[in-house]
Amino acid sequence: MAERISDAEHAVMEVLWDESPLTAQEVVERVDPGRGWSANTVKTLLGRLLTKTAISAQEDGRRYLYRPQVERGDYVAGESKRLMDRLFGGKLTPLVAHLAERDQLSDADIAEIEALLRDLKK
Repeated sequence: MAERISDAEHAVMEVLWDESPLTAQEVVERVDPGRGWSANTVKTLLGRLLTKTAISAQEDGRRYLYRPQVERGDYVAGESKRLMDRLFGGKLTPLVAHLAERDQLSDADIAEIEALLRDLKK
């Protein structure tokens, strides 16, 4: 996927990562109602995602079935790397230090990080 996806497009991707293939109407029904989006808004977002090749559409009679063309894990990995590259010179340690200095890590977070590091050392 060459182009990044917007926050709004990401909401549509989350629906499709959760379940696919889906019709446009099914995507409309599954997007968080709190967003207040019309069916036309969701269809516009589907069109943008098609243009970016983040999703594909397969003709099914008079409708289309949409499915993601990028795995959620791959997308998250790419976005995480871009964030670290842009803000922390590609290094993880300054990111964790930043969160720790701002009291953004709970005791549970710290325990999870410690467990992860122990597992990585094995």
